[in-house]
Formats: sequence, structure tokens, C-alpha cells
Amino acid sequence: MSQSLVIDFVSDVVCPWCAIGLASLERALEALGDDVDVSIRFHPFELTPGMGSEGEYVGPYLSKKYGLSAAQVADNQAQITARGAEVGFVFDFRDDSKKYNTFKAHRLLHWAGLQAGDAQLALKKALLLAYFSHNQNPDDIELLCDLAQQVGLDAEAARSVLESNQYAEDVLDAEQYWQQQGISSVPAMIFNSSYLVSGGQPEAALTRVIQEVLRRSEAVD
Repeated sequence: MSQSLVIDFVSDVVCPWCAIGLASLERALEALGDDVDVSIRFHPFELTPGMGSEGEYVGPYLSKKYGLSAAQVADNQAQITARGAEVGFVFDFRDDSKKYNTFKAHRLLHWAGLQAGDAQLALKKALLLAYFSHNQNPDDIELLCDLAQQVGLDAEAARSVLESNQYAEDVLDAEQYWQQQGISSVPAMIFNSSYLVSGGQPEAALTRVIQEVLRRSEAVD
């Protein structure tokens, strides 16, 4: 009999460590096989809530926000690219890469989470790939509708969500809730509502955490 594992994954789609963390998590879960019945629920966290529709170039944005030199930004991006390669995720940082507003993407992810199956997970992965591997704009409605369709969702229903203000309050409420739980950086993964892991942890570390969570759950049962 498989054990139940619920993972609340708080993240943003323009967060490189969130992409690494999710890829590592999926690898860890694959290694566990069918012994675990897993449900991943994605929750919003905005790194750039005040960003305008045109976005800002990543290099200058990070330099201004964190006081980094251009060389330090490039070094950080090289490290992230290498970590991504270790878990099979491709980063393509360019001089013209931008940070974008992600509120529409979070509204669409909320809607996807209300649909059947693994639609939300598929859309989340598609958004991370579009932004980091293809330098596409997650604030663009046309792109969001295309991605929804690519993962098997209704593109017209997605457009209806995006062209309205639907689920805006739900996203804002969720952001506030997780902040009140002490989440101030992402990714943050909460296993079975009891065990928090922060950052883009390697597969081995996540495997150990999952095994410990499952062991504790089995002991309680």
C-alpha cells in the first residue's frame, strides 16, 4: 500500500532556484517509485510584484537590488546554469534577458490547480521552461494561452481568466497566507504540512527528507 505525500510548493516562475528545486524534487520522487502517492500543490510568491509590463533587464535589475557587480551577476548565473544542468534543466541567460511581472501567471496557475489531473504541475513546468530556457515573457497573455493549450488545458478558458481579474483575490490571499507562515524566500517546500525545506536543494537531500517524513507518518499511523 502506497503512502500519501502532499507537497505544498511555494514559488515564482522567474525564480531560478525554484526551477532547480522542482527538477530536483521530481528526481527524488522518481527514485521512490510507486511506493508514494504524491500530490504537489503550487502556491504563489511574487519576486517582482511592482514590475511594469515591459519588464527590466536581469543584469541591471539584480545589480541594483542586491548591490552586485556585473561580474558577480555573471558568476551567479554561471553557477545556476551548472546546477540546472545537473538536474536536467536548461538555463539560457542572455544580455537581453528580463525580469517580468508574474501575477497573471499565478492567476493562471491557480485556475489550473482547479482542473483535473496534473494540469497545474504541467503548466508550472511549461512556464519555467518558457521563461528560463526560451527567454519568453510570462506576463504575455498570448504566451500564457499557448502554454495552457500545450499542456492540455482549454486555451479559450485560459484567455477568459487572463482577460478578466478572475482569481486575483485568491492569489493575493494565498501570498499573504504563506508570508504569515514565515515564508520570505523561495522555493519553499512543505511536506505533509509539517516539514519545511527551503532553497534549491539537491536530489539526495530531498530524498532523505521525504523518507524521514514518510517514516514519521507511518509511525503515527
